[in-house]
Amino acid sequence: MSPEPRSLPARPARTAHRTGGRLVFLALGGFALLAGLDGALLLLGLPAPVVVARLADVHGPLMVFGFVGTVVVLERAVAVRRGWAFLAPGLLGLGALALVSPLPLAVGQLALVAGSTVLLAIYRAIWARQPSTSAAVQVLGALLGLAATILWWGGVPVPQLLPAMTLYLVLTIAGERLELARISPTVDERAERRLLAIALGLTVGVVVALVWPVAGFPVLGLALLALVAWLVRHDVATRLIRSTGLPRYMALCLLAGYGWLVVVGLVWILLGPAYVGPAYDAAVHAVFLGFVISMIMAHAPTILPAVLRRPLPYRPVMYGPVVLLHASLLARVIGGDARGIDGLVQWGGLANIVAVLLFVGVSVVSVLVGAPPKPAGRPAAAGRPASAAPPRGHATISLGTRR
Repeated sequence: MSPEPRSLPARPARTAHRTGGRLVFLALGGFALLAGLDGALLLLGLPAPVVVARLADVHGPLMVFGFVGTVVVLERAVAVRRGWAFLAPGLLGLGALALVSPLPLAVGQLALVAGSTVLLAIYRAIWARQPSTSAAVQVLGALLGLAATILWWGGVPVPQLLPAMTLYLVLTIAGERLELARISPTVDERAERRLLAIALGLTVGVVVALVWPVAGFPVLGLALLALVAWLVRHDVATRLIRSTGLPRYMALCLLAGYGWLVVVGLVWILLGPAYVGPAYDAAVHAVFLGFVISMIMAHAPTILPAVLRRPLPYRPVMYGPVVLLHASLLARVIGGDARGIDGLVQWGGLANIVAVLLFVGVSVVSVLVGAPPKPAGRPAAAGRPASAAPPRGHATISLGTRR
């Protein structure tokens, strides 16, 4: 009698172990999110659950590197399938933890530098597997992120690093969108070269903005508008907005985010460099709330299942946090920042925070409850069994995560 295979029973245990480990990284990102939102309350002059001496000062890096960076880099680590790659989200998450601890500020800063360095190694592994324009665009974003962490550690104030921190995330997302845009008939080698040229222009613009802000910010603004034009022209979201269900939800989040990038570009062109005041606040919140958080809301139903191996089913209630986020941000930027109405800045900011927390709550409950029951299949005469794949026009927008 042949022996029974020993590898099969261990597979679920390995899967559970991997999922548990990834939950730790997500928990670190979640901590950075909560700490960053707490710092936002302090900056708004509102009561906050926790008052830490430097929490308001590290609010920006907490949100950019501690929260968004950890989550995005975790997805990249899962994609590259290398154990060492998880050092990147781990270091970014631990760096966020150190930033709000009694440890010297430099400890957290150095952890962010180290995590950003490992991210470049991840992209090197991705490039070795398959060189592509999308990877090149993301590498430019990662280089700007690393530069921002090094300069912050070296003493450069966070407001002066806004362009680098912005393009760190924007180019990462743009590169990912290119991966999906390749299914579009409008994307060819010329379109990919145009995107790479725009990304290079944005990278050069960041450098110019650091040493010569008066010239650099308008260049950045023009290049950012060119990027938005490319995305609107080639992204599948512009076609799937006419779809239904999850594809329409994701497309709406994406297009709304692109709209906020237009706001940032116009602020940089018309108002130039601003490191304090309404123009700075409008640009900061347009990009990091209007664009980045909207991207997270769009991609969460595809990122989380790939990372955690548990589905995040789409539910129409997900529109609630999205509408609240963008409506309150409009009130905050147009009514508060542009017109100098402090009350709208505060209440709009509070509603932004509520929208983010509401989306987290909806996502957690949706994961725990699971997928809603499927409707009964149509009769065979309808031409397709209920289990068949959806029509091509209803394809899900994803980040292309490799499990």
